[in-house]
Amino acid sequence: MTVESTAARTTRRSAGTTGGTAGKRTTAKSTAAKKPAAAKKSPSGEPELVQLLTPEGKRVKSAAYDKYVTGITPEDLRGLYRDMVLTRRFDAEATSLQRQGELGLWASLLGQEAAQIGSGRATREDDYVFPTYREHGVAWCRGVDPTNLLGMFRGVNNGGWDPNSNNFHLYTIVIGSQTLHATGYAMGVAKDGADSAVIAYFGDGASSQGDVAESFTFSAVYNAPVVFFCQNNQWAISEPTERQTRVPLYQRAQGYGFPGVRVDGNDVLACLAVTRWALERARGGEGPTLVEAYTYRMGAHTTSDDPSKYRADEEREAWEAKDPILRLRRYLEASNHADEGFFAELEAESEALGKRVREAVRAMPDPDHFAIFENVYADGHALVDEERAQFAAYQASFADGEGA
Repeated sequence: MTVESTAARTTRRSAGTTGGTAGKRTTAKSTAAKKPAAAKKSPSGEPELVQLLTPEGKRVKSAAYDKYVTGITPEDLRGLYRDMVLTRRFDAEATSLQRQGELGLWASLLGQEAAQIGSGRATREDDYVFPTYREHGVAWCRGVDPTNLLGMFRGVNNGGWDPNSNNFHLYTIVIGSQTLHATGYAMGVAKDGADSAVIAYFGDGASSQGDVAESFTFSAVYNAPVVFFCQNNQWAISEPTERQTRVPLYQRAQGYGFPGVRVDGNDVLACLAVTRWALERARGGEGPTLVEAYTYRMGAHTTSDDPSKYRADEEREAWEAKDPILRLRRYLEASNHADEGFFAELEAESEALGKRVREAVRAMPDPDHFAIFENVYADGHALVDEERAQFAAYQASFADGEGA
């Protein structure tokens, strides 16, 4: 049973649909989603972010992207806020569980909620998602039970969900390789004549991987209906972005012949709008798009990392002022779209989610110790049989008191 309600999944369906109808994919010459005008340049010459909500919670008009959020209702806005709050609560609980020895490792999404929820809610049910290992918010949007994510990090399953049930692939630990999987899948979608799209998530560190470069090449040449969604959280573990590239990441798309756009990754509305635009052009036969969500990793790379060793507190404090959840709350309050009753209810729901997740993790059965020997070889192997016997003898020694 998922912790996301049926009502929430209904909201996802409506929020992720832009009014398109199912049918055959059009040719690359389709005009279904023309690229909006390029972002203006700042006085320094740097490209400005696509932004619809300022850090203070003020709505910014965009001639290019407003139409992609025109139908957003106050209920939808509260839904986006709920998604971010519950995702953050789940993430915090997972971090606590790891610190208490209940998980082997955890990769936190703290600070990246808007990028994940905004883009995740832009997808349709028939779109296919290829995540890395940090897309807990996207998994939430796709209806994946969060406890399945924790089961993998606890070591009791290998992912825990059927990718085809939610069109959400298993987490990929190998950096950047999922972009190749996504590109190949998108090429297949195009050959099938479907009007769905594919979205691949990766980080700024993965953008330096050869697999990502190959994905860009193949997707461009074959006009694959794929959106490359890069969450630039500024740090590839301890390497800052400026050590990986001399230009903004979204500009790399130019060299491959497809559009790139940088969006404020802490602005859930902007992420929703830009991703809808990119997915629409993919479904319309216009090929790939690179979206760079400019955000910040507020926590450690994983729970085995100590970011205080390589970045300053002042940097984190500056990004705390751009917090994605606080930003939307300010807008909801200023617009009278949410009252204290809503926030109090959500707080209670959040605490209930944390308790439910903790209890579910602690109730997970230990895996069969001998399962590691299964499926190593299709027809079995003498060496594996020998290792299994040795391991069985070792386990038995504890029961006999010899292994203490």
